[in-house]
Amino acid sequence: MAMTVTAASDILIVDDDHEIRALLSRYLEEQGFRVSTTSDLRGCNDVLNRRAPDLLVLDVMLPDGSGLDLCRDLRNRRPRVPVILLTALKEDIDRILGLEIGADDYLGKPFNPRELAARIRAVLRRK
Repeated sequence: MAMTVTAASDILIVDDDHEIRALLSRYLEEQGFRVSTTSDLRGCNDVLNRRAPDLLVLDVMLPDGSGLDLCRDLRNRRPRVPVILLTALKEDIDRILGLEIGADDYLGKPFNPRELAARIRAVLRRK
């Protein structure tokens, strides 16, 4: 059964770039989402150990490890949490690998926050 996308949808943003976290947090909150952010895998794991967000926006390259590794692990720990990967990597193989290991969507940087919000809604509708 598809989830209804509501203003109460809880989004966790994991990105080491403070400006991207701030921009996305502000924009997504304006769109009615509840948003929490962290800059690294450790912070992400702390959140995931306490609760399951409705969706995870995850940077591929983080200071303390790979978002791809976390995505793969998340499929075992919290298989119902959708993941949208963000990355500055431009090669097709990077996007393919991300999708093959379990990401629900993939968006290259730079990106339009409106497009990300649309992708979040689309993924949540399919959840």
